[in-house]
Parts: sequence; C-alpha cells; structure tokens
Amino acid sequence: MSQCDVSDKLFTIRYKCDDKSHLVIKDTQTCLNCVTKDCNFFCPSDVYEWEKKLKITTVAYENCIECGTCRIACPSYNIDWVYPKGGYGMTYKFG
Repeated sequence: MSQCDVSDKLFTIRYKCDDKSHLVIKDTQTCLNCVTKDCNFFCPSDVYEWEKKLKITTVAYENCIECGTCRIACPSYNIDWVYPKGGYGMTYKFG
C-alpha cells in the first residue's frame, strides 16, 4: 500500500466555490503584529499565506476543506469562519 500526502487526498473532494469568501481576516493589523504567523502552518490545505511585501495575510478560501482548524488555532482569534452558503463548499467523493 502506498502512502499519499494531503495534496493527493484533496483530489478526492469536490469544492463548489462561491464568489464571496467564507473566511475573513477580522483585523489586518493583528496579523501584522503577529510574531508566529501560525495560520501559515496549521491549515492542512494552505489557505493562509503571509505576503511579506504587502504585509498582509492572503486567504485562498477556494482551497478550504472546512476542517475548522482556523477557528481555534489562530492565537488572536482573528479569523472569522462560517460555513459556505447552501450549495457551495465541500462535497466528499468517498466516505
């Protein structure tokens, strides 16, 4: 049996993307002052990325697998997370 990584498993889901993000950074200044930038590491699907030149955290909500980690893992609780509106978001192909 071969091992697969997270990116392989992401291909087993379908995501219907809304045109509006269900993930919102509440206060950009909070991210600027954050020393650890934890969100860049705890998200299993690389939704959050610190853009050094722009000095902001970008949110690739299209990659979100709705695990909810960002709800609790941001030390400043600076990420507003809600389920995508009806008909959008995750559909798992298996399981």
